[in-house]
Amino acid sequence: MSVIETIIDIPAEHQQNVCGQFDEYLKKMERTLHVTMIFRDGSLKIIGPEDMIRKAKSVFSNLLELSRRGTAITQQNVDYALSLSFSENDHQILEIDRDIICRTINGKPVKPKTVGQKHYVDEIRKKMIVFGMGPAGTGKTYLAMAMAIQAFKDGEVGRIILTRPAIEAGEKLGFLPGDLQSKIDPYLRPLYDALYQIMGAESYLHNAEKGLIEVAPLAYMRGRTLDNAYIILDEAQNTTPAQMKMFLTRIGFGSKVIVTGDQTQKDLPSGAVSGLDVAVRVLKKVEGIGFCYLTSSDVVRHPLVQKIVQAYDDYEAKAKVPKPKERRRRER
Repeated sequence: MSVIETIIDIPAEHQQNVCGQFDEYLKKMERTLHVTMIFRDGSLKIIGPEDMIRKAKSVFSNLLELSRRGTAITQQNVDYALSLSFSENDHQILEIDRDIICRTINGKPVKPKTVGQKHYVDEIRKKMIVFGMGPAGTGKTYLAMAMAIQAFKDGEVGRIILTRPAIEAGEKLGFLPGDLQSKIDPYLRPLYDALYQIMGAESYLHNAEKGLIEVAPLAYMRGRTLDNAYIILDEAQNTTPAQMKMFLTRIGFGSKVIVTGDQTQKDLPSGAVSGLDVAVRVLKKVEGIGFCYLTSSDVVRHPLVQKIVQAYDDYEAKAKVPKPKERRRRER
């Protein structure tokens, strides 16, 4: 295949953002696409095979457009733009970027960053109940929280209820000191963190005192009917089937429910069945309920987290494949 070259002009105000510190983003593109990039005097020369040049131009054009919109380009943006360049949907990164859910207390926009996250947000807008499942770092809880807070601010619901089962992650913590709130707070801390970041601690405390925002363990949901509320059940993989049924039957008129969980990280006792797994099987054909499955490609934490998730997925997939001797025994 013939080697060609092309030149892209980069405005001075966007050079640092799209090239990265010490041109780290350019080096990443060179390694991934097997091209040579030479940046000099505001122009980027790209040398390589024609098909890779086309991909490199697409990636760089997308990143440049994101920069023009005021987005601070991160390693995740670059990695995702590169992965999309090998599909026919490389333009989708710009469509995703337009969907701003809300802004944090510091003015930072909260928006989906991958195609999977965009589908998740769209499902939440369309369906009354949505199950969001995927590995750590895919934004399941954070995006759900952002949608809930924006709906609350817009007057679409009268209150927000956040809940999760109070189960230790593989450890027995024993009796915790303090009053009831002090005992359950450690289990609910991830929900508080998202609330403080998006809404601000002062606004949260003000609304919590009035009973408009409630953070509680799942056990407190029994016997209640939740009308006109945005309800988020986090870490749903740690519910029992009875708890999940109890939670889903609390829903009243004017409410929206988001159930999030990672089916690969259960903290239930050995042999116990997850309420999330049962709910997916039982409700998959019920109209009005959405199911969104996020994958390692939707991880938006540090790039190393994506590699860790993928490595575990590969390991567990191999562990499920029986060895040759085991296969012969099963066939008999």
